[in-house]
Amino acid sequence: MGILGNILWFICGGLLSGLSWVLAGCLWCISIIGIPMAVGNAVAGLICCITIIGIPFGKQFFKIAKLSLMPFGAEVV
Repeated sequence: MGILGNILWFICGGLLSGLSWVLAGCLWCISIIGIPMAVGNAVAGLICCITIIGIPFGKQFFKIAKLSLMPFGAEVV
């Protein structure tokens, strides 16, 4: 019964759930929200990298810029 339930979940719910995440990722990438956030964080990262003390903070801003551009499927470490 467990295998049959997993197969039915994948066909009925899992496939639709996976497609919705893909569509949400595409819409986020081309929307007016993700791109300005990424550009703003990249600029903040460049400004932080001017000094030696700010380089670690700049690296984190670049990670946030990547995350704000494509947030779906990303892992924060």
